[in-house]
Amino acid sequence: MPKAKPQSKPGARGAAPPLFDPAFRARLCDLLAWRRDVRRFRSDPLPEADFEALLDLACLAPSVGHSQPWRFVRVDDPTRRAAVIADFERCNAEALADYDGPRRRLYAGLKLSGLQEAPLHLAVFADETTASGAGLGRRTMPETLRYSAVLAVHTLWLAARARGLGLGWVSILDPEEIAACLEVPAGWRFIAYLCLGYPVEEHVDPELERHGWQGRDAACRRVLQR
Repeated sequence: MPKAKPQSKPGARGAAPPLFDPAFRARLCDLLAWRRDVRRFRSDPLPEADFEALLDLACLAPSVGHSQPWRFVRVDDPTRRAAVIADFERCNAEALADYDGPRRRLYAGLKLSGLQEAPLHLAVFADETTASGAGLGRRTMPETLRYSAVLAVHTLWLAARARGLGLGWVSILDPEEIAACLEVPAGWRFIAYLCLGYPVEEHVDPELERHGWQGRDAACRRVLQR
C-alpha cells in the first residue's frame, strides 16, 4: 500500500479542495460508528507498508502551535512486551480489588487488553521538551501538548479502522513503569499503549456496553447555555 498523502500540497495556492459530498459524509458517519476499542486480534502480522501509511496519517493530526509533539515507540522486543504485560496484570488486579459485589464480578469477566494476541504494540508519548512550535498556544495550557498527542492517537485509530484494522488502547498501566521499560527520553510523557492488528470479530456497539458495564450516557450530549 503506498503511503497516504494529502490530496493537495500544503500551502499551495489555487489548489482545489476535495469535495466532501453527502456520500462521503455518510461513510464518515459509518467510520465513526464502527471505530471500536478492539481486544481480540488475529495473529496475522500487519504489513509494514500499512503501518507506515498509518503513521503518515497520524502525523496529519492537529497540534498546538504546530508542535507535532507525538512520539511513537514500536515494541517488538519479547522481554519488553512481557514487562508491559506483567505491569498490566498487576495494575488490573489492583483495579479489580477496588470493586465489590456485582460490579467486581462483571469487571473480572471483562477482556481489557489484547496484549497477548496483537501482532503490533505501539506506545505513544508526548515530547514536552520539543522546540517545535516555539511554545505557541501553550503558555497558559502546557497540557495541550499531551492533548495533541491524543489527537494523533484518534487519527491513527480512524485510519486503522478504515483499512479493516483494529486498535485497542490499553490504559490499565503505570505510566512511569512503561516509560522506564521502554527507556524513552526524560521529557517524554506516556500517553497511550496501543495494540494493532486484524480483529477477530466486528461489532458496531462498544464492548463495554454489550457486556453491561456502561451504556450511552445522556450527559455527554448535553450542551449548557450561558
